[in-house]
Amino acid sequence: MTSPNFDRETLRALADEGNETALDRLADLADARGDLDELSELLDEGCMRAGRLLTRRAVAARDLRELQRISDAGYEEAETELNRLLAAPITPP
Repeated sequence: MTSPNFDRETLRALADEGNETALDRLADLADARGDLDELSELLDEGCMRAGRLLTRRAVAARDLRELQRISDAGYEEAETELNRLLAAPITPP
């Protein structure tokens, strides 16, 4: 199955009308471009896929502050990951 390319402006218009699938697609596109600012904006709009994508990146970078920010923005899995990282045993350098 091939993935169709959609015009970003059309997706944005659909998302602005409340289409969550279009919002998710915008998050996927932002993630593919590495556009963390747009992902953060999408999370602020309530896009949970953006939260998941940002959380994945923050966990990989072990960025505790970013996980806290994502959690504060409403993505609960970020809090779970933050607590998991904080509970991990400390290994000496």
